[in-house]
Amino acid sequence: MTLSLGDVLVLFGLVGVVAYVFQSMRVRELALSAARRACRDAGVQLLDETVSIQRLSASRDAAGRWRLWRQYRFEYSIEGLERERGHIIMLGNRLQAVVIADRGAVAGSRGHDGLH
Repeated sequence: MTLSLGDVLVLFGLVGVVAYVFQSMRVRELALSAARRACRDAGVQLLDETVSIQRLSASRDAAGRWRLWRQYRFEYSIEGLERERGHIIMLGNRLQAVVIADRGAVAGSRGHDGLH
């Protein structure tokens, strides 16, 4: 069995898509963990136990390498009455910031490595 150049390119494309999906799932889990920590530290309740991607773009990290920049949104409640929105910034697999807007607090640290 021989593969043509087109077959090889399709195979590499599929491998790339699968790798992207798995990496995106890992980064989303890191963002959810950061949201849980930030809500716990701020004394608020994370609602729905989820984060959702809001923005996606390419950006350079501190070393000048291109990484995917992701902004995730999550909802929390201060006293269980109303939903408030916060967001998380991830650059590659590194946590850049967690913002709980109505508390005026930014949790997390720039450059925090999400791979423990």
